[in-house]
Amino acid sequence: MSNLRHEAQPERGSGQPLRAAILRGALIAFIGVAKAWPAEAQAIQPLVSNSPLLSWVYTLFDVRTFAVLLGAVALTIAFLLALRPWSPRAAVVGSVGAMVMFLTTLSFLFTTPGVWDPSGPPVLSAAGGFLFKDVVLLGVATWSFLEAREAVRHGAVRRAKVPAAWHAYP
Repeated sequence: MSNLRHEAQPERGSGQPLRAAILRGALIAFIGVAKAWPAEAQAIQPLVSNSPLLSWVYTLFDVRTFAVLLGAVALTIAFLLALRPWSPRAAVVGSVGAMVMFLTTLSFLFTTPGVWDPSGPPVLSAAGGFLFKDVVLLGVATWSFLEAREAVRHGAVRRAKVPAAWHAYP
C-alpha cells in the first residue's frame, strides 16, 4: 500500500499542485462570477426561498444582493483553493468552504418542489439534474481537503515550477 501511496504523490517540482489548484479555483470562481448576473440571481431564488437553511436570507437581502454576496463567498473560496501551492492551510479552509457550499446546494434536491419528476420512478427534473452535478463537485472538494490536509500534516509546501517564459518578464 505504501508503494501505491508513494506513486500517487506528485513529483516535486512537477507543477501538479499548481495545476490542480488553478482548476479547482477556476471552476468555483466561474460559479461565483455567474452569481452577479440578474438571470442567475433569479434562477437561484426558488432554491433558496424553499430551503429551511437559507430562506431567512431574503428577509435581510433582496434576491440580487444575496446572489452577489453568494458570488463573493464563492470567489473567496476559489482564491483560497488557488493558494494551495503556497499555503496548504488556505486550501484546507477553501476546501471546507467548498464542501459546505456543495452540501448546501445538494440539500436543495430535497427542499425544492419540482426537482423530482413525478411522472414515474424517482427521476430528476432538469432543475434536479443541474443540482446533481454538485455530487461530483463535492467529491472534488473532499479530495482537495484531504490532499491539502495531508500537505499541512507533513509540512509540505510544494513550490510549483513556473514556466521559464514567466521569468523573461520583469
